[in-house]
Amino acid sequence: MIAASVDQTRVERFLYEEAALLDGWRLDEWAALFTDDASYVVPSNDTPDGDPDRELMIVDDDRERIFARVKRLKSRHAHREYPSSRTRHQVTNVIVDDGGDGTLRVAAAFTVWRFRNDRADFYVGRYDYVLVPGGETFRIRSKRATLDMTSLVPAGSVSIIL
Repeated sequence: MIAASVDQTRVERFLYEEAALLDGWRLDEWAALFTDDASYVVPSNDTPDGDPDRELMIVDDDRERIFARVKRLKSRHAHREYPSSRTRHQVTNVIVDDGGDGTLRVAAAFTVWRFRNDRADFYVGRYDYVLVPGGETFRIRSKRATLDMTSLVPAGSVSIIL
Protein backbone atom coordinates (compact mmCIF):
# COMPACT_ATOMS: atom_id res chain seq x y z
CA MET A 1 0.00 0.00 0.00
CA ILE A 2 1.21 3.50 -0.82
CA ALA A 3 0.25 4.96 2.56
CA ALA A 4 2.37 2.35 4.34
CA SER A 5 5.37 3.10 2.14
CA VAL A 6 5.15 6.89 2.38
CA ASP A 7 6.62 8.38 5.48
CA GLN A 8 4.02 10.34 7.44
CA THR A 9 6.70 12.90 8.14
CA ARG A 10 7.21 13.58 4.40
CA VAL A 11 3.51 14.32 3.94
CA GLU A 12 3.42 16.56 7.01
CA ARG A 13 6.55 18.36 5.80
CA PHE A 14 4.89 18.97 2.42
CA LEU A 15 1.82 20.48 4.10
CA TYR A 16 4.01 22.68 6.32
CA GLU A 17 6.00 23.84 3.29
CA GLU A 18 2.75 24.66 1.47
CA ALA A 19 1.66 26.71 4.50
CA ALA A 20 5.02 28.53 4.51
CA LEU A 21 4.58 29.43 0.82
CA LEU A 22 1.17 30.94 1.57
CA ASP A 23 2.41 32.80 4.66
CA GLY A 24 5.33 34.18 2.67
CA TRP A 25 3.00 35.26 -0.17
CA ARG A 26 5.03 33.08 -2.53
CA LEU A 27 1.83 32.44 -4.43
CA ASP A 28 3.35 31.50 -7.80
CA GLU A 29 5.29 28.70 -6.09
CA TRP A 30 2.12 27.64 -4.27
CA ALA A 31 0.11 27.48 -7.50
CA ALA A 32 2.86 25.40 -9.13
CA LEU A 33 2.18 22.65 -6.56
CA PHE A 34 -1.08 21.77 -8.34
CA THR A 35 -1.50 19.19 -11.11
CA ASP A 36 -2.98 20.14 -14.50
CA ASP A 37 -6.34 18.59 -13.49
CA ALA A 38 -6.34 20.22 -10.06
CA SER A 39 -9.19 21.65 -8.03
CA TYR A 40 -9.23 23.98 -5.03
CA VAL A 41 -12.59 24.23 -3.25
CA VAL A 42 -13.88 26.10 -0.21
CA PRO A 43 -17.52 25.15 0.41
CA SER A 44 -19.97 27.67 1.79
CA ASN A 45 -20.65 27.57 5.51
CA ASP A 46 -24.23 26.38 5.10
CA THR A 47 -23.28 23.38 2.91
CA PRO A 48 -19.90 22.15 4.20
CA ASP A 49 -20.39 18.77 2.50
CA GLY A 50 -21.64 20.40 -0.69
CA ASP A 51 -20.79 19.22 -4.16
CA PRO A 52 -19.26 21.96 -6.34
CA ASP A 53 -21.30 20.65 -9.29
CA ARG A 54 -24.58 21.32 -7.45
CA GLU A 55 -24.01 23.84 -4.64
CA LEU A 56 -22.57 27.32 -4.40
CA MET A 57 -18.96 27.40 -3.16
CA ILE A 58 -16.95 30.25 -1.69
CA VAL A 59 -14.10 29.11 -3.95
CA ASP A 60 -14.33 26.59 -6.81
CA ASP A 61 -11.12 26.82 -8.82
CA ASP A 62 -9.50 24.64 -11.43
CA ARG A 63 -5.81 25.11 -12.28
CA GLU A 64 -6.50 28.05 -14.61
CA ARG A 65 -8.55 29.84 -11.95
CA ILE A 66 -5.92 29.09 -9.30
CA PHE A 67 -3.33 30.94 -11.38
CA ALA A 68 -5.81 33.77 -12.10
CA ARG A 69 -6.50 34.09 -8.34
CA VAL A 70 -2.77 34.29 -7.66
CA LYS A 71 -2.28 36.94 -10.34
CA ARG A 72 -5.16 39.01 -8.94
CA LEU A 73 -3.96 38.72 -5.32
CA LYS A 74 -0.50 39.91 -6.32
CA SER A 75 -1.84 42.99 -8.13
CA ARG A 76 -2.83 46.38 -6.76
CA HIS A 77 -6.36 45.64 -8.00
CA ALA A 78 -7.01 43.24 -5.12
CA HIS A 79 -8.13 46.03 -2.81
CA ARG A 80 -8.91 43.62 0.03
CA GLU A 81 -5.32 42.38 -0.09
CA TYR A 82 -3.27 45.41 -1.01
CA PRO A 83 -1.10 45.67 0.88
CA SER A 84 -1.16 41.95 1.60
CA SER A 85 -2.44 40.60 4.88
CA ARG A 86 0.00 38.84 7.13
CA THR A 87 -1.09 35.25 7.65
CA ARG A 88 -0.06 32.26 9.71
CA HIS A 89 -1.30 28.84 8.56
CA GLN A 90 -1.23 26.14 11.24
CA VAL A 91 -1.70 22.53 10.14
CA THR A 92 -2.28 19.71 12.64
CA ASN A 93 -3.78 16.22 13.07
CA VAL A 94 -2.56 14.96 9.70
CA ILE A 95 -3.99 11.59 8.62
CA VAL A 96 -2.67 9.86 5.48
CA ASP A 97 -4.56 7.10 3.65
CA ASP A 98 -3.95 5.22 0.43
CA GLY A 99 -6.18 6.63 -2.30
CA GLY A 100 -6.14 3.28 -4.09
CA ASP A 101 -5.28 4.84 -7.45
CA GLY A 102 -1.66 5.84 -6.94
CA THR A 103 -2.67 8.87 -4.87
CA LEU A 104 -2.78 9.68 -1.19
CA ARG A 105 -5.85 10.96 0.64
CA VAL A 106 -4.78 13.37 3.35
CA ALA A 107 -6.93 15.02 5.99
CA ALA A 108 -5.71 17.68 8.41
CA ALA A 109 -7.06 20.31 10.75
CA PHE A 110 -6.15 23.95 10.14
CA THR A 111 -6.26 27.37 11.68
CA VAL A 112 -5.35 30.35 9.55
CA TRP A 113 -4.67 33.64 11.30
CA ARG A 114 -4.99 36.81 9.24
CA PHE A 115 -3.61 40.14 10.43
CA ARG A 116 -4.63 43.32 8.63
CA ASN A 117 -5.46 46.90 9.61
CA ASP A 118 -4.88 46.36 13.35
CA ARG A 119 -7.29 43.44 13.32
CA ALA A 120 -6.75 39.71 13.84
CA ASP A 121 -9.14 37.27 12.16
CA PHE A 122 -9.04 33.50 12.18
CA TYR A 123 -10.43 30.68 10.06
CA VAL A 124 -10.72 27.15 11.47
CA GLY A 125 -11.49 23.99 9.57
CA ARG A 126 -10.41 20.82 7.85
CA TYR A 127 -8.28 20.23 4.78
CA ASP A 128 -8.90 17.28 2.50
CA TYR A 129 -6.24 16.66 -0.11
CA VAL A 130 -5.60 14.23 -2.91
CA LEU A 131 -1.83 14.17 -3.34
CA VAL A 132 0.08 12.62 -6.20
CA PRO A 133 3.50 11.27 -5.12
CA GLY A 134 6.33 12.19 -7.45
CA GLY A 135 10.02 11.89 -6.68
CA GLU A 136 10.88 13.45 -3.37
CA THR A 137 7.71 15.51 -3.07
CA PHE A 138 4.02 15.61 -3.99
CA ARG A 139 1.65 17.48 -6.28
CA ILE A 140 -1.84 18.54 -5.25
CA ARG A 141 -4.64 17.08 -7.37
CA SER A 142 -7.32 18.49 -5.09
CA LYS A 143 -7.54 20.62 -2.00
CA ARG A 144 -10.76 21.23 -0.11
CA ALA A 145 -10.77 23.67 2.82
CA THR A 146 -13.97 23.14 4.80
CA LEU A 147 -14.59 25.82 7.42
CA ASP A 148 -15.92 24.77 10.82
CA MET A 149 -17.27 28.25 11.41
CA THR A 150 -21.01 28.62 10.87
CA SER A 151 -20.59 32.27 9.89
CA LEU A 152 -17.85 34.38 8.34
CA VAL A 153 -19.07 37.51 10.13
CA PRO A 154 -16.44 37.32 12.91
CA ALA A 155 -13.62 36.67 10.41
CA GLY A 156 -14.67 38.84 7.52
CA SER A 157 -14.31 37.82 3.90
CA VAL A 158 -12.15 35.02 2.58
CA SER A 159 -9.84 37.19 0.51
CA ILE A 160 -6.77 35.11 1.35
CA ILE A 161 -5.91 31.59 0.29
CA LEU A 162 -6.85 29.10 2.94
